[in-house]
Amino acid sequence: MSRLTKRFVDALKPASSDYFAWDDELKGFGIRVSPKGKKTFLIQYRAAGRSRRMKLGPYGAVTADEARNRAKTLLGEVASGENPAEEVSQHRKSLTVSEVCGRFKTDHIDVRLKSSTGRDYKAMIDKVIVPKLGTRKIIDVSRVDISDLHQAMKDTPYQANRVFSVLSKLFNMAEIWGMRPDGSNPCRHVKKYVEKRRERFLTRDELIKLGGVLATAERDKTETEHVVAAFRLLIFTGCRMSEIRDLKWDYVTNTHLELPDSKTGARMIPLPPEARRILKTLTRAGKNPYVIVGEIAGQQMQDLEKPWRRIRKAAGLEDVRIHDLRHTYASNAIMAGLPVPVLGKILGHTQIQTTMRYVHLADKPVRDAANKVSKGLGVLLTYRPKRGKRTKQSRVAA
Repeated sequence: MSRLTKRFVDALKPASSDYFAWDDELKGFGIRVSPKGKKTFLIQYRAAGRSRRMKLGPYGAVTADEARNRAKTLLGEVASGENPAEEVSQHRKSLTVSEVCGRFKTDHIDVRLKSSTGRDYKAMIDKVIVPKLGTRKIIDVSRVDISDLHQAMKDTPYQANRVFSVLSKLFNMAEIWGMRPDGSNPCRHVKKYVEKRRERFLTRDELIKLGGVLATAERDKTETEHVVAAFRLLIFTGCRMSEIRDLKWDYVTNTHLELPDSKTGARMIPLPPEARRILKTLTRAGKNPYVIVGEIAGQQMQDLEKPWRRIRKAAGLEDVRIHDLRHTYASNAIMAGLPVPVLGKILGHTQIQTTMRYVHLADKPVRDAANKVSKGLGVLLTYRPKRGKRTKQSRVAA
């Protein structure tokens, strides 16, 4: 044994097999010499009842002084109860983000989420998360990485926030699966972009324009009868797009759409006469179980967004989303005097606060009521009682 200096290490000659030389000042610090003359600095220590070795680097790339300083640090960690060799081993075995995403899809998305939500999650994983972070080890992803990705999507803040939510859940699951330490989610303290709630509804004149475009598309066959029926049903029922797109004939009764599953679970949607007439005249596509059929036999219409973009452009309503048809139903229901709890039940809301968001869309009744109250208060404020003649008695009293 001797102090592992540059001169001492240079003097070490290869032998017929590997051998070690240990430093006589820093216990556990040594160098391994191979039969071919390769020299590698290392440390050796005991942890959890077994001997562990950890490489510090090859001599030449690492100097003797650099190796000694590194050894002091690591052996100090060992003295504090840590196990650096095990940490390196675990890091080597750590899965990549792409590999963890694969498990996330099968063990979480496919098991825990509804199919429509699952499709959205998988799309964000495949289009954003894996291309950006897929090759990184899950243990190495830091808050800076998440912040940089989020910042890179600043021009699409809503999408950025959706991706961020998926990432946060992904890293929570990585902790549960033992792939990262508890409380190490790198999404913590990264702020989402502020979202301004966008709730648009069609006015009377806009509904007339849309109705005319739908009628023309149906007459000229520029859109299929099923596409036209889909948008009319959305307006007449207040359904979510997925509820109409995935609607099956088995769910249709004389009075309701009886959905076995939806965003909020099984629910019954009242079927007004206008909607019943649409369904009664709509062509059934052979044995296809779906109401709104597309080009693929036996399946529903996969994409209503493309035809909607054509229809809204023709109607001059290019800022209107499909979901705004649901807002239109809700606002007209409020204006018609439908109680908020009843509307919430029709729309399939589980919380009254969700339904209350629509109340301001149809604020005319509220404004009329406020005007009526103000008018009454104004009368009181400007009222001046008539002054009668003072009697002799009242003058004496005064």
